[in-house]
Amino acid sequence: MGKDITRRAFTRADRTRYRHKVRQCLDVFALMLDEFQFDADQPTTGLEVELNLVDTHAEPAMRNEEILAHLSDPAFQTELGQFNIELNASPRLIGGRGFDDYGRDLSDSLARAADRAMKADSRIILVGILPTLTTSHTVVENLSANDRYRVLNDEIVETRGEDIPLDIRGVEELRESADSIAPEAACTSLQLHLQVAPDSFACYWNAAQAIAAVQVAVGANSPFLFGRRLWAETRIALFEQATDTRADELKAQGVRPRVWFGERWITSIFDLFEENVRYFTPLLPICDEEDPLAVLRSGGVPQLNELRLHNGTVYRWNRPVYDIMDGRPHLRVENRVLPAGPTVVDMLANAAFYFGLTRYLAEDDRPVWTQLPFTTAEENFHAAARQGLGATIRWPRRGQVGVVELVLDTMLEQAAEGLDRFGVASNVRDRLLGVIEGRCRTGRNGAIWQSEMVAASQSRGLDRDAALRAMLQRYSELQRTDVPVHLWPVE
Repeated sequence: MGKDITRRAFTRADRTRYRHKVRQCLDVFALMLDEFQFDADQPTTGLEVELNLVDTHAEPAMRNEEILAHLSDPAFQTELGQFNIELNASPRLIGGRGFDDYGRDLSDSLARAADRAMKADSRIILVGILPTLTTSHTVVENLSANDRYRVLNDEIVETRGEDIPLDIRGVEELRESADSIAPEAACTSLQLHLQVAPDSFACYWNAAQAIAAVQVAVGANSPFLFGRRLWAETRIALFEQATDTRADELKAQGVRPRVWFGERWITSIFDLFEENVRYFTPLLPICDEEDPLAVLRSGGVPQLNELRLHNGTVYRWNRPVYDIMDGRPHLRVENRVLPAGPTVVDMLANAAFYFGLTRYLAEDDRPVWTQLPFTTAEENFHAAARQGLGATIRWPRRGQVGVVELVLDTMLEQAAEGLDRFGVASNVRDRLLGVIEGRCRTGRNGAIWQSEMVAASQSRGLDRDAALRAMLQRYSELQRTDVPVHLWPVE
């Protein structure tokens, strides 16, 4: 989706040609999986984090274009809303002190961005949903200037044919409607990439799906939306609803949502791409001139751009990725369940827990997904998003078990062994997993800290809006210390 797009580009002929090209790419991808040598020598990782911009009053600042122009750094890109930017850390191995390298990279990049933001009277906030957002901020006029966001918005709204309802019921209730996908810009995430070999992709994707609930519960950092306290990780519900192209009749017919947990364990990465083509109408029918079969038969590496573009408009919580680096194709699992923040060290701890636990479970002799119904994994995921560290889920050989108990009794040890297999230095491993343990033992993650701070402010007489602003101001101060959130004071 990096190229410029104009609305007039989409004709009926374009859509017909695009559908044909997507299916041709899928056929060529199947051949490549059978014949081609994918780059899988070492499990390279990647990390992306979406950032929020606020002004001196802790209100959203619509300044991303100005700040990005001053930064002039390809590591930073636009995101959906004018109050968002995205930071892409350089891919790397996590063996040895790779996480420390990530930490320095992220901290240095964020410092540069913070300096540029200050010159635009703005600050950067790492949080799953900006607590001071209102419905007046999430309007189509505040989408980023890049045409591709407007085109994507137009396609989703036109496909749906009516306003998009938001109905989220948690501690409090939210019922709103939107005439654009702008509310999706409230969702800012941490996205983790893990390069895997074709023959092990299914194991890693299945493992990532199985632990998504635990990731969300431990890392929850999005309790407020439009002034209401909803789920521990409200971002999950908001993202699922804000880009839903289905009217009620289509939901009743079983049409799949574009933000999708999935519906089955897989045996190959091909299963996921094939489902995308079979179930989802193309939103951005943009074709290039490549003949992927001719490229493959001549010994080249097909770009498969149409298949990749289509894949990018199906928002799986664990997304399959086909990419090319230095002329060699590779495959990645893109994990999208986590919110941004609260600090760099918190995000690195979330990453270490995910990479370590996923590897352990993917290589287990008796895979967890052979003992866990897929529907139960999805139910676990939504229960964890609602209740965070207080969630109870179903887990093989444990039955109903609290997330905190499961992590402390079993998963931290498994994650540690998985990190050992990556060759992570033992002191780095222990420091980062210690952050996850600290959250579980104190019962405090970002969602809990935000909720407790707002409640404390309201008990002193502030109204909800003032309490949210005061909390976010303090959040911003503590974020810059890089002390993990379970050690933050509630004042």
